[in-house]
This record gives sequence, C-alpha cells and structure tokens, in this order.
Amino acid sequence: MLELNGVTVTWLGHDSMKIKGDGKVIYIDPWKLKDAEPADVVLITHEHYDHCSPADVKKVSKADTTIVATADSAAKLKGDVMVVKPGDAVEVDGVKIEITPAYNTNKSFHPKSSRWIGFVVTIGGKSIYHAGDTDHISEMDDLKVDVALVPISGTYVMTAEEAAEAVNRMKPKIAVPIHYGDIVGTKADAERFKKLVSKGIEVRIL
Repeated sequence: MLELNGVTVTWLGHDSMKIKGDGKVIYIDPWKLKDAEPADVVLITHEHYDHCSPADVKKVSKADTTIVATADSAAKLKGDVMVVKPGDAVEVDGVKIEITPAYNTNKSFHPKSSRWIGFVVTIGGKSIYHAGDTDHISEMDDLKVDVALVPISGTYVMTAEEAAEAVNRMKPKIAVPIHYGDIVGTKADAERFKKLVSKGIEVRIL
C-alpha cells in the first residue's frame, strides 16, 4: 500500500486498485476481489472481462455508489452508471476525475477507435493517474500527476521498457507498476521497470 498524506493507494492484483481519501473509497477495475469494502465510486476503464467484472462491481456497490465507465462497459453493469469518454472531466461525490485516452499503437487489442480510457483521480490534494490498458501514447506525456499507475506486462499493454519511457517523459513523483502477476507479466517485469525509471522518480512496487 502507498500512503500519501492521508490518501492510500492499494494494488489488488492485475489492474485493480483501491484509493481511499477524504472519507471516500474508490475502486478502479475491480476483479477477483477478496476485499469487499463498500465503494463510493467505481471506475471502469474498458469492457474486457478482467477489467469490467459485473460480479466484482456488485460486490462493492451500495445504494449510492456511482459507477463511471465507457458505454460498452456500462451496458454490462447495473446501478448508477455515468457514461464517459476520453477528454471528459467529471466530479463525483467531491472527487475530481479526468478521463484520459488509452489505446494500443503497435498491436490491436485496444484500438483507439474503441475510445477506452484511463483516469486521473484527484483526492485529498493528490492526483493519481491510472493509465488503463494502453501503450505509451503521446497524450500521457503532458500529464502532471503525483502518482502514475502504469501497465508493464507487455503482450496487451506496454512492456516494462515502454512503460519506463512513458514515466520518464511524464515525470510523476511516484510511479507504480501494475497489470502483471495474472494472465501475463511477472514481478520480474516490475523490477526491470524500476531499474529503467529515471532517478528522481520514486518507484513503488506494491
């Protein structure tokens, strides 16, 4: 777990994250959850089964949970679902959320035409970027964030080398490798990523 002045960021495996701060609980792409703490907000990057899991969303949902998702993901989900697309910016329960693009540039698993997404969540005065399933895209380079959660496993997303290049251009304060340890990618990828990230950027393997 990463702790930032009252904001905690917990990796739940694969691409799943839990962010807590300002009395709010936020999940991103909940999947295979063991911890089912009720959510105020659930964010879904795209409709692939390991990211949009209706059973896991239901597990953490309560009467007033807001789900923020792409249109294709929303079609699979029940509850208070807000449909978003790249470039949108919304505020949910006092939490500011910017919707970023996420797509492949050298493979076809996540085409740009699908308009799938990542998120920049601002909570407790901290900005946390979850890249979604993506390659290194130019839209990342200008992001100014405290924490960057980036996929590093290759095959469907960036390799460790590509993710390190993306982070080195973005220059967040802290970089966290995710999207490994299930389906594809290992801790060795995370360790390789850590070695390639520039000095001055803290890398936390959660």
